Amino acid sequence: MNSDFTLAVHSLTYLALQPDRMSTSDCISESAGVHPVRIRKVLSLLKKHGFIKSKEGTGGGFIFTLELSEVNLWDIYMLTSEGALQPRCPDSNEQCIVGANMKRVLFTIFLGAEEHLGEYLKNYTIKEVVDLVNQEQNSGCD
Repeated sequence: MNSDFTLAVHSLTYLALQPDRMSTSDCISESAGVHPVRIRKVLSLLKKHGFIKSKEGTGGGFIFTLELSEVNLWDIYMLTSEGALQPRCPDSNEQCIVGANMKRVLFTIFLGAEEHLGEYLKNYTIKEVVDLVNQEQNSGCD
Protein backbone atom coordinates (compact mmCIF):
# COMPACT_ATOMS: atom_id res chain seq x y z
CA MET A 1 0.00 0.00 0.00
CA ASN A 2 1.29 3.46 -0.74
CA SER A 3 0.62 6.97 0.45
CA ASP A 4 -1.67 7.67 -2.52
CA PHE A 5 -4.19 5.30 -0.93
CA THR A 6 -4.16 7.07 2.43
CA LEU A 7 -4.22 10.51 0.78
CA ALA A 8 -7.17 9.48 -1.42
CA VAL A 9 -9.15 8.18 1.57
CA HIS A 10 -8.21 11.32 3.54
CA SER A 11 -9.28 13.59 0.67
CA LEU A 12 -12.59 11.81 0.08
CA THR A 13 -13.36 11.83 3.79
CA TYR A 14 -12.53 15.54 4.02
CA LEU A 15 -14.78 16.28 1.04
CA ALA A 16 -17.54 14.08 2.45
CA LEU A 17 -17.55 16.20 5.60
CA GLN A 18 -18.02 19.34 3.44
CA PRO A 19 -20.95 18.14 1.28
CA ASP A 20 -22.39 21.51 0.29
CA ARG A 21 -19.28 23.44 -0.59
CA MET A 22 -16.15 23.26 -2.66
CA SER A 23 -12.87 22.58 -0.88
CA THR A 24 -9.52 23.70 -2.20
CA SER A 25 -6.48 21.48 -2.55
CA ASP A 26 -4.71 23.82 -0.13
CA CYS A 27 -7.30 23.11 2.59
CA ILE A 28 -7.16 19.36 1.95
CA SER A 29 -3.36 19.34 1.92
CA GLU A 30 -3.27 21.27 5.19
CA SER A 31 -5.56 18.67 6.74
CA ALA A 32 -3.43 15.81 5.40
CA GLY A 33 -0.15 17.49 6.31
CA VAL A 34 1.34 17.19 2.82
CA HIS A 35 2.30 19.59 0.05
CA PRO A 36 -0.63 20.74 -2.12
CA VAL A 37 1.05 19.30 -5.22
CA ARG A 38 0.84 15.79 -3.68
CA ILE A 39 -2.86 16.26 -2.97
CA ARG A 40 -3.50 17.65 -6.46
CA LYS A 41 -1.98 14.51 -7.99
CA VAL A 42 -4.34 12.31 -5.96
CA LEU A 43 -7.33 14.60 -6.58
CA SER A 44 -6.64 14.46 -10.31
CA LEU A 45 -6.78 10.67 -10.18
CA LEU A 46 -10.03 10.74 -8.17
CA LYS A 47 -11.55 13.23 -10.62
CA LYS A 48 -10.48 11.18 -13.64
CA HIS A 49 -12.35 8.18 -12.20
CA GLY A 50 -15.51 10.13 -11.31
CA PHE A 51 -15.25 10.21 -7.52
CA ILE A 52 -15.07 14.01 -7.37
CA LYS A 53 -15.72 17.06 -9.52
CA SER A 54 -13.76 20.28 -9.67
CA LYS A 55 -14.36 23.89 -10.54
CA GLU A 56 -11.55 26.29 -11.37
CA GLY A 57 -11.31 29.92 -10.42
CA THR A 58 -12.79 31.99 -7.61
CA GLY A 59 -15.01 29.87 -5.40
CA GLY A 60 -13.64 26.77 -7.05
CA GLY A 61 -12.26 23.59 -5.60
CA PHE A 62 -13.34 19.99 -5.31
CA ILE A 63 -16.55 18.27 -4.24
CA PHE A 64 -17.52 14.64 -3.69
CA THR A 65 -19.89 13.49 -6.45
CA LEU A 66 -21.04 10.03 -5.37
CA GLU A 67 -23.06 8.64 -2.51
CA LEU A 68 -20.70 7.98 0.39
CA SER A 69 -21.93 4.40 0.65
CA GLU A 70 -21.12 3.75 -3.03
CA VAL A 71 -17.35 4.03 -2.59
CA ASN A 72 -15.52 1.34 -0.64
CA LEU A 73 -11.87 1.25 0.35
CA TRP A 74 -11.16 -1.56 -2.12
CA ASP A 75 -12.22 0.78 -4.95
CA ILE A 76 -9.67 3.30 -3.71
CA TYR A 77 -6.98 0.64 -3.21
CA MET A 78 -7.45 -0.67 -6.75
CA LEU A 79 -7.18 2.85 -8.11
CA THR A 80 -4.08 3.86 -6.15
CA SER A 81 -2.24 0.74 -5.02
CA GLU A 82 -3.15 -2.35 -7.04
CA GLY A 83 -0.23 -4.78 -6.86
CA ALA A 84 1.48 -2.82 -4.09
CA LEU A 85 1.68 -5.93 -1.92
CA GLN A 86 3.65 -7.82 -4.54
CA PRO A 87 7.20 -8.47 -3.37
CA ARG A 88 10.02 -6.88 -5.33
CA CYS A 89 12.37 -9.76 -6.01
CA PRO A 90 15.87 -9.22 -7.36
CA ASP A 91 17.02 -11.11 -10.44
CA SER A 92 17.95 -14.45 -8.95
CA ASN A 93 20.20 -17.25 -10.05
CA GLU A 94 18.03 -19.29 -12.43
CA GLN A 95 20.43 -22.25 -11.98
CA CYS A 96 19.37 -22.55 -8.33
CA ILE A 97 16.05 -24.19 -7.44
CA VAL A 98 15.26 -21.37 -5.00
CA GLY A 99 16.38 -18.59 -7.31
CA ALA A 100 14.50 -20.06 -10.26
CA ASN A 101 11.19 -20.29 -8.39
CA MET A 102 11.07 -17.75 -5.57
CA LYS A 103 9.55 -14.91 -7.60
CA ARG A 104 6.61 -17.07 -8.80
CA VAL A 105 6.07 -18.59 -5.35
CA LEU A 106 5.98 -15.24 -3.58
CA PHE A 107 3.82 -13.72 -6.31
CA THR A 108 1.22 -16.45 -5.77
CA ILE A 109 1.28 -16.02 -1.99
CA PHE A 110 0.95 -12.25 -2.11
CA LEU A 111 -1.72 -12.36 -4.82
CA GLY A 112 -3.79 -14.38 -2.35
CA ALA A 113 -3.01 -11.87 0.39
CA GLU A 114 -4.18 -9.01 -1.81
CA GLU A 115 -7.43 -10.88 -2.57
CA HIS A 116 -8.06 -11.30 1.18
CA LEU A 117 -7.25 -7.63 1.73
CA GLY A 118 -9.78 -6.77 -0.97
CA GLU A 119 -12.53 -8.75 0.73
CA TYR A 120 -11.79 -6.93 3.97
CA LEU A 121 -11.58 -3.43 2.45
CA LYS A 122 -14.88 -3.94 0.61
CA ASN A 123 -16.54 -3.90 4.04
CA TYR A 124 -15.62 -0.24 4.59
CA THR A 125 -17.18 2.57 2.60
CA ILE A 126 -16.33 6.25 2.77
CA LYS A 127 -19.55 6.65 4.76
CA GLU A 128 -18.19 4.27 7.39
CA VAL A 129 -14.86 6.08 7.43
CA VAL A 130 -16.71 9.38 7.98
CA ASP A 131 -18.75 7.77 10.77
CA LEU A 132 -15.57 6.46 12.41
CA VAL A 133 -13.91 9.89 12.17
CA ASN A 134 -16.97 11.48 13.76
CA GLN A 135 -17.03 8.79 16.45
CA GLU A 136 -13.36 9.47 17.29
CA GLN A 137 -14.05 13.20 17.40
CA ASN A 138 -16.97 12.68 19.75
CA SER A 139 -14.95 10.38 22.02
CA GLY A 140 -12.70 13.28 22.95
CA CYS A 141 -9.70 12.22 20.87
CA ASP A 142 -7.89 15.02 19.05
